[in-house]
Amino acid sequence: MHSKIYIILFCFIPYIHANAQELLTTEKAMALALEHNYGIKIAKNTIEVAQNNKGLLNSGYLPSLTGNAGASIDRQDAEGQLANGDVRTAEGAETRRYNASINLNYTLFDGLGRLYNYKRLKEQYQLSELEARQTIENTLLQLFTIYYSVAQLSDNKAILEQAIAISKERLTRSKYQFDYGQNTKLDVLNAEVDINNDSITLINNKQQLKLTKRDLNVVLGNTLPSNYDIDKDIEFLIQLNKDELLEKTKANNVILRQAEKSIGISKFNIKTNKAQLLPTIGLVGSYGWNESTNNSPLAFVIQNTNSGISGGLNLTWNLFDGGATITRVKNAQITLENQKLQQEQLKIDIERNFNNAWDDYQNKLTIYRVQENNIVTSQNNFDRTEEKFKLGQTTSIEFRQAQLNLLNAELSKNQAKYQAKVAELEVLRLSGELLNIDI
Repeated sequence: MHSKIYIILFCFIPYIHANAQELLTTEKAMALALEHNYGIKIAKNTIEVAQNNKGLLNSGYLPSLTGNAGASIDRQDAEGQLANGDVRTAEGAETRRYNASINLNYTLFDGLGRLYNYKRLKEQYQLSELEARQTIENTLLQLFTIYYSVAQLSDNKAILEQAIAISKERLTRSKYQFDYGQNTKLDVLNAEVDINNDSITLINNKQQLKLTKRDLNVVLGNTLPSNYDIDKDIEFLIQLNKDELLEKTKANNVILRQAEKSIGISKFNIKTNKAQLLPTIGLVGSYGWNESTNNSPLAFVIQNTNSGISGGLNLTWNLFDGGATITRVKNAQITLENQKLQQEQLKIDIERNFNNAWDDYQNKLTIYRVQENNIVTSQNNFDRTEEKFKLGQTTSIEFRQAQLNLLNAELSKNQAKYQAKVAELEVLRLSGELLNIDI
């Protein structure tokens, strides 16, 4: 007897492993998104580009150093008359020339243009960080919206399967009652129709669940196994304080922070353009070597070599460029003014968005609590109706209606629960706290 049990268990173990589902928690989903989501990867690469741009090598503070070298060969026939009247000729006289030099150029003063440009590039780097943070926040909100959709559909699947089991039990009871003449064939047919309807609803739910899981896998960079389950336990951050979050929104909202950085960049653009109205002073220096050889009998010097260092200062001042620089300064000032106006508009819009999101969160949370109470009422109503149905004290239509009431209450509760959680995450995103809170 024991050996048979062992054999059955041994044969059943591979089936258990084959159907075991990996549990995807919110923490693991976040980690996978941060590592594998392509939008986040692109945002991180953009930060690297901005970091390279703000480095010393791109600042304009370093000198430029160039090297030059050359060589030439001349062959000429020449004829010359000396002072004493003698005539000399040279056929195929060859002259070789060689040169090499190193040249240094360094800007000592450019109206502080490169200083302002260097500071502007630092502001641009910080703006790129904020843009990457916005991408991460939006991606995580997208991730959890899909994640909780999968959770809701998974819960719905279990509820619908239970509803089919109840409908099948009802069909079996209706057949027994029909066989014993306690009801009509119509009750049996109604039970079969209800099973078919429940089955169609379950099939559609399974299909939607499959599609939504694929959407989740796309957000996570296609890193999920083919068979996985969602952690459906959620907790609400009831301790959230609206006034504190509103202050954090004004201080930390990523869109407002980007507007501040854009204003800072525009201020440096104005200073950089104004710097072009001032002169530029540069330092130049070079070290050169030259050598020439001449085998012509007419040449006084057969070989000549020289080398040396030279240096100097130069000043360049664009006294008038047709007003182009002045126009750029005026346009940059107008751009700055527009950005300040946009910032004030953003403050109004984002405060409104926060208040709307907060009210939406509170509303959905209240609906969820009401639905929890509704479940208790619907469950009690179904249990009593089921008892009466088994005793033949109520009709199959009344039983079906009680079943549908319970089913709809359970589905509505699931929807309210996950919608409330997503609404909570939207509040956190607007306040800049999404990356600082344990989901």
